[in-house]
Amino acid sequence: MSVMSDLRGSNIGPDVKMKTLVLGRRQVEELLGMAEALLAVEDALRLKAQGKTVMPPKIYLDLPAYHGDFRAMPAYIKGMAGVKWVSSYPENTRVGLPSVLATIILCDPKTSFPLAIMDGTYITNMKTGAAGGVAVKYMARKNSKTVGIIGAGRQAETQLLAILEVLTGIENVKVFDKYPEASQRYIERMGRHLSVKMGLAKTLAEAADADIVVTSTPAREPIVKKEYIRPGTHINAIGADAAGKQELDSDLIACAKVIVDDMEQAAHSGEINVPLAQGRITSADIYGDLGEIVIQAKKGRENEEEITIFDSTGLAIQDIICAQYVYEKVKGKEIASFDLI
Repeated sequence: MSVMSDLRGSNIGPDVKMKTLVLGRRQVEELLGMAEALLAVEDALRLKAQGKTVMPPKIYLDLPAYHGDFRAMPAYIKGMAGVKWVSSYPENTRVGLPSVLATIILCDPKTSFPLAIMDGTYITNMKTGAAGGVAVKYMARKNSKTVGIIGAGRQAETQLLAILEVLTGIENVKVFDKYPEASQRYIERMGRHLSVKMGLAKTLAEAADADIVVTSTPAREPIVKKEYIRPGTHINAIGADAAGKQELDSDLIACAKVIVDDMEQAAHSGEINVPLAQGRITSADIYGDLGEIVIQAKKGRENEEEITIFDSTGLAIQDIICAQYVYEKVKGKEIASFDLI
């Protein structure tokens, strides 16, 4: 089915009372768990690979005077149109706010009526973790036992939750953050709910010596060197989300099988943006996108020795399909909240 025929055939419309649902974070948290997010995100990747979505590149509103930026992320998927308005303000933690804040608006594509306005901060964290989980499902070794977490922020939480959802054999998690107290807080938070062994990595290299490595830092210079990574490792590179950001050494990227969520976004603002700009790699060196692997147009991991990297930039279709899942569970009910953070 083409995108346009899908649009014409949409059967989603505003409820008969023409009400717009307003959902706060607590309500969204109650309605969307990691298992549901994984199913939704994999579905979004599948539909993208099949050409059944509409997703222009994200638009950046840079505000250096305020040490932050906004991104507008519109998309159409599965009979729903929507946009996520998301910010990146690293200094927000100084005033007790998350560094990433987001709001999602869902609209009926037949009439443009706003069906729902909801917290997008939680959905952003969950869908990014779920995308990493889908990558691990297809690219990591099935007998993986250790996970190295580099950067102990909120994104590292959902990445680990998703990995544990798709792989049952994980036994040990090693955590490194440049602020040791952040690593300790992460271990305490996650350790209360998880049965795996968790411990501090004394060095970044120690954390990178793992079957699966997750990087979720704001680094603008490579912090994970090629020599840190052993054969057979899978890496979820999450932190690079703007031009000039880079967590992985270009030599490491050049020797690995690299998959992206979207080539256009990744080339501009993902982990591969710097080595591409340097001429260290070309677009031909990128193996493919995750959706192609999901639909089996390309193979995932092909042997136990290859190093694989997932360059995650975050797709609007993933946000909208997760928000649609939440909306479908509550539409028609008397529910409203304005605690969007």
